[in-house]
Amino acid sequence: MSTASSLVSRVTFNLPSFSKSFAITTALAGIASTVTWEIWARVITPAVIGGKLSPAGLIQSVFGFQNATLAEIIHLATGLLAYPLGYLLIARPLVRTFAPALHWSLAGLAYGFVLFVFALYVMAHIFAGFPAFLGWGNLAWLSLGGHLLFALVLAGVVAWREKRA
Repeated sequence: MSTASSLVSRVTFNLPSFSKSFAITTALAGIASTVTWEIWARVITPAVIGGKLSPAGLIQSVFGFQNATLAEIIHLATGLLAYPLGYLLIARPLVRTFAPALHWSLAGLAYGFVLFVFALYVMAHIFAGFPAFLGWGNLAWLSLGGHLLFALVLAGVVAWREKRA
């Protein structure tokens, strides 16, 4: 048996069980982190640079549709459901498997950075055609801060719920 396959055979990747508790954790984490993001994007960011972060505008650019309400719904569904599930079903199990001693806050910050790269490199640059990371202007830095804060709150709620279990 090769060293790589031997290592893989020893790694256990435990996914959370789908339960009422899992659903409540997903909902609470999604709500808390999305509310935090919205305050950051619509209140803090405009106070700092004079304009808000606009994920719905990015969604419109990526998918090429004009319906701002639909873009907002997609953005909210991403924050309330997709990103929390990504943390719970992918990021958290990876951390538990490969870095079990990593504090939840560092795992959250790492996840936030991944979300930032996904938003401003993959979606904005590759799919919408904007400069990579929006040229690293003030909007990019505030987006980074917002994604880090979003994921830190998300990971914090998950850690709080796990501690209570």
